[in-house]
Amino acid sequence: MSIFSAPPVLKKDYDRRGFLRLGGSVGLVVGTTALLAACSTDSGSSPKSSGAAAAGSLGTIAVQLSWIKNIEFAGEYFATEKGYYTKAGFDAVTLLAGGGQTGAEEALLAGQALVGLSSPSITAPSINKGATLKIIGTTFQKNPFCLLSLDEKTPIKTVADLKGKKIGVQSGGNQTIFEGFLKANGLTTSDVTMVTTQYDIAPLEAGKYDAHMSYITNEPILAEADGFTPVVLGFADNGLPFVAETFTTTQDAIDNKRDTLKAFLKAEVQGWTDAAKDPAQSAKYAAEKYGKDQDLDVAEQMKEAEAQNTLILTDDVNKNGLFTMTDELVAENIASLKAMGTDITAEKLFDLTLINEVYKENPELITTFTIPTA
Repeated sequence: MSIFSAPPVLKKDYDRRGFLRLGGSVGLVVGTTALLAACSTDSGSSPKSSGAAAAGSLGTIAVQLSWIKNIEFAGEYFATEKGYYTKAGFDAVTLLAGGGQTGAEEALLAGQALVGLSSPSITAPSINKGATLKIIGTTFQKNPFCLLSLDEKTPIKTVADLKGKKIGVQSGGNQTIFEGFLKANGLTTSDVTMVTTQYDIAPLEAGKYDAHMSYITNEPILAEADGFTPVVLGFADNGLPFVAETFTTTQDAIDNKRDTLKAFLKAEVQGWTDAAKDPAQSAKYAAEKYGKDQDLDVAEQMKEAEAQNTLILTDDVNKNGLFTMTDELVAENIASLKAMGTDITAEKLFDLTLINEVYKENPELITTFTIPTA
């Protein structure tokens, strides 16, 4: 299947329950040259700032999404619908659906996308294997991973409650993240019983184990819809803070298409500003247009939009702008990655100078949001 092919239509249960993929392992094409001309039709020239460029002067670029077209990419939908990409100077921005065999890192290294949405837990190991990639901003200030338990059964409200419990964990990358969570809290796998599971929460609801590794924006909503009272223990607020839905690109793009990247980031900020303020319209775009073939439910997508706002909007975002990262948050990410078995420096993983320049040149983009409670 071509990387540009849309992933197969997924049944609703898989779509709604099976998307804990940020921690998944991604095969690398480390030796592949980053032929970024393949994902952009521009002439190589760029605007001199992240202000408005001439219409169409930046050509068409591709963005590799981390998953199927659902609510997670509401900002990209708004940027398209409201013309922010066009105003930034692009003929078009092609959103390449994820969910298949190709991750953001692979698409970037193969030159089939200019920017990819990913996670430090994937990008950092890729860099350590030789990939010349950098994270240039982040949508989620907090990662969405959590342990979901049920108040009607065995609620796990604190890290201390974990000892002696059975925890359902998906194999692969999610297991690595869970083990990092334990390590960050002074625990080991001997303190719990790990049960290999899939993504459906039916075993949790049936009492097969006590907690299920989940996504804050998804499985708790499903459990509540099934008549249970969800109890959520978030990783980001309990010892394993790292960001997610990060904007990743190649060093070559940073060196040679810097202003194109800045124009893209500006349009993204505008799109996500609208999306964060309007969960209802975000849900409609996701369910009725961009993810129409995924059988998404508008009401559920709206709940997920509201839930993901708790991961996107923080005091630091109100102060510094969407996608930015404080030095403290960067340091926390490096420490969390080490707990998950990846040792990397901040300089090797992040280049936040582009998004900082966008706000320096366009200070009006910084918006004061109403910060939701979890």
